[in-house]
Parts: sequence; C-alpha cells; structure tokens
Amino acid sequence: MVTYIKESLEELKNNVTWLEKGKASNLMVIVAVFSILFALATWGVDSLFSSLITLYFDKLIG
Repeated sequence: MVTYIKESLEELKNNVTWLEKGKASNLMVIVAVFSILFALATWGVDSLFSSLITLYFDKLIG
C-alpha cells in the first residue's frame, strides 16, 4: 500500500501535465455555472412533478 502511494505521488509530480492557472480558473467558472444551471433545472422539474402529484392526489381523494 505504501509503495502504491509513493508511486502515485511520483507519477503526479513527473508524468501529469497540469493546466495553466488562468485556464484552470476559467474552466472552474464554466463548471460552476453549469452546475448551478443544472441544479436549478433539477429543482424546477422536481417542483413541477411535486405540484402535479399533489394535484393528482387532491383530485383523486377529494
């Protein structure tokens, strides 16, 4: 296990190509914006389905 961790850290230091700080920041903003939009869309669909189910059961019961 220790050997695996050492080799993993070695690979991260020597073999991984990291993005420039500016490009990484831009991509982070894009991911954050799309995450927020997706969360809002999910919330909207959930609210719509909740309202439809409530309406359905109100008509069914009462």
